[in-house]
Amino acid sequence: MAIRKVLVLCLTAGAFFLIRPMTADAAQIDLALAGGISSSFNEATASDSEMADALDQAVKNNYTGMCIAQVSDYVNVRSEANEESEVVGKLYDKSVGTVEGEENGWYRITSGNVTGYVKSEYVIIASDAASVAEQVGTRVATVTTETLRVRQDATTDSAILGLIPMGEELTVTDETDGFVKVSIEEGDGWVSKDFVELRTDYVYAESKEEEEARLAKEAAAKEAAHAAAAAKAKSSSKSESSAVVGTGAGSASGNSVASFASQFVGNPYVYGGTSLTNGADCSGFVMSVYANFGVSLPHSSSALRSVGYGVSLADAQPGDIICYSGHVGIYVGNNTIVHASTAATGIKFTSPVTYKNVLAVRRVF
Repeated sequence: MAIRKVLVLCLTAGAFFLIRPMTADAAQIDLALAGGISSSFNEATASDSEMADALDQAVKNNYTGMCIAQVSDYVNVRSEANEESEVVGKLYDKSVGTVEGEENGWYRITSGNVTGYVKSEYVIIASDAASVAEQVGTRVATVTTETLRVRQDATTDSAILGLIPMGEELTVTDETDGFVKVSIEEGDGWVSKDFVELRTDYVYAESKEEEEARLAKEAAAKEAAHAAAAAKAKSSSKSESSAVVGTGAGSASGNSVASFASQFVGNPYVYGGTSLTNGADCSGFVMSVYANFGVSLPHSSSALRSVGYGVSLADAQPGDIICYSGHVGIYVGNNTIVHASTAATGIKFTSPVTYKNVLAVRRVF
């Protein structure tokens, strides 16, 4: 880690004091500069050692500032500043937290419900963190009116691009004083801030207890889905299409979902609809497809981001639910989804899956 000598002029409570040139850890100085230093000792008579101790104490007690994880997957958060101590949680890539102090190359942080130590090399802090904060945060608009009209331009007189029901959450791509630009299946359009509630979402660390609870919930959901599908298959004499879309990789149940859903390509899109033959919207289509297999899902693209359990896009298999801003579809293999797209196109196949930014991939079977 870099070492440097500094002459620091610090303001506190309207006064200032001088720290003489001394050797200090660069990260400590950055923390102190960002958070401020206060001390009651006489700088004229204080030794370098005393001033170094004061700086160290300032870092540990007086600094609060943003930190952002930069790792390939996650880094363990430990109870003490060493690799032998207990793991209390996981700090995932681009997770946000607050630095509370520094100790021997480790930062003490709080992120979500996790407080502990991570090696300083895995996080960025202070001005560096502030510069990338907007990149790791997701601006979200939650619809607060019964039917939101998304318009082509930032005016209520502009042509309607699409309709979104109450409660849906849309990714914001731009913002003005009175309007936000949001992403929907029909494209990016504008909505008045009067009809949405805005927030910025960040990823936070996950404690051991939270991870265990999440995994248990996902396992229970998976087991319930398999049981529902088995019961449905046993009680139904209806024969499903034997065609397998895509490569056929993944579970038999997932392939059955993909195959069944693909039968309805060409049928109409109907806003608010749930009929696979007479018309459905995107979440109504997914809900009704899975209902055929005995699985009850919500009629909401936002809510579908939490069903089943999450997998990476690289690991997507037929039957997985692919979630976008204001939209959702079913993966059928070969980098393709089947979905109730728009009123103009109806239920159709679309490839590649990344034609829009993918927010989540959820697996039920």
